Amino acid sequence: MPGIPELLVILVIVLLVFGAGKLPQIGESLGKSIRNFKKAASGGDEIEVGRKRELERAREGEEDAEIVSPKSDKTK
Repeated sequence: MPGIPELLVILVIVLLVFGAGKLPQIGESLGKSIRNFKKAASGGDEIEVGRKRELERAREGEEDAEIVSPKSDKTK
């Protein structure tokens, strides 16, 4: 089991490679992966696919925005 100094070295290397902006996304992806692995290992049939759901919601939001506020060229 790694100690505190080893974890800090790993964190610094990850920070240098990916940058500070990507760390929350990496953590979230890692958490979802671990959660899905635990579900699959325990015999759960359904695996969460968060990114697919996010894309579907975004598409629905874009369609709603186009319906609610269509752009017109009358201002030119």
